[in-house]
Amino acid sequence: MRAGRAGSVLALLAVVALLAIPAGLVSDVRGATYPTLTGQVTGPTTIGTSLNYTYRVTATGGPAFGFNGTQVGILSFSTTVVGVNTTGVQFLPTAGVFVNGSTNLTLETSNLTQTLTLNIEIKSGYGTDNVSTNLTYVVTVIQPYTITATIVVDSSIGTQPFSLTVLLDGTPVGTVRIPSLTSHSTYLISFRYVNPSLPAGSHTFSISLAQEHGLVVFAGGQTTYSSTFYVTSPPGNYTFYYVLGASAFVVVIFIWLTSVGARRRGRKR
Repeated sequence: MRAGRAGSVLALLAVVALLAIPAGLVSDVRGATYPTLTGQVTGPTTIGTSLNYTYRVTATGGPAFGFNGTQVGILSFSTTVVGVNTTGVQFLPTAGVFVNGSTNLTLETSNLTQTLTLNIEIKSGYGTDNVSTNLTYVVTVIQPYTITATIVVDSSIGTQPFSLTVLLDGTPVGTVRIPSLTSHSTYLISFRYVNPSLPAGSHTFSISLAQEHGLVVFAGGQTTYSSTFYVTSPPGNYTFYYVLGASAFVVVIFIWLTSVGARRRGRKR
């Protein structure tokens, strides 16, 4: 009997002790059974209109993972995109699961320049335990610099796929992939270059077909093609001059009012 009473007393004391533990401490103890859920987005922050871009998202932690890094549950995501006008803008896929802790998302921009916010909600779950975290990634959409040209197959045998290097002011800035072409056919190429820091002044794109050994030429028969565009200087900051002009105007008004007041006082005498 005494042993039974002692056991009952101990059980009662244990219940009282549990009830006395603050709620926050209990949740902390539960949260300590799995690592913290974290995620990261990588990709370009300045992009061009009417283009596609890839963003890599990585995540780990939460109930879906053990402390040894082993995934035991499901790690998933959902996406949305916010902007002034998102007509024609797509951020895909809108939902899915991570494979080996990562996934690639594709952003397709419209023809509007604007700021877009990419939202990715990451969910980690195992059994009845589920937690989530939200990632945001802000990108700026600007007008790209573009070069377009038409190439002509100047042979009767056609061509295999090949790549063309695009130069800007003599420096390579990208490539254009050309598919296989049939004899005497034409193909329109277009290259868009995004650079928000291009200095003011004249700049020239150029493309050469010399490596194709006469199989293809540009429309008109040339083996090189160039296109020049001009970048304007940003508007100057004239705030100082505005303030200086306003200050001078105030001084002139003050002198004029002082002069008028002095003449009136002289007449009264």
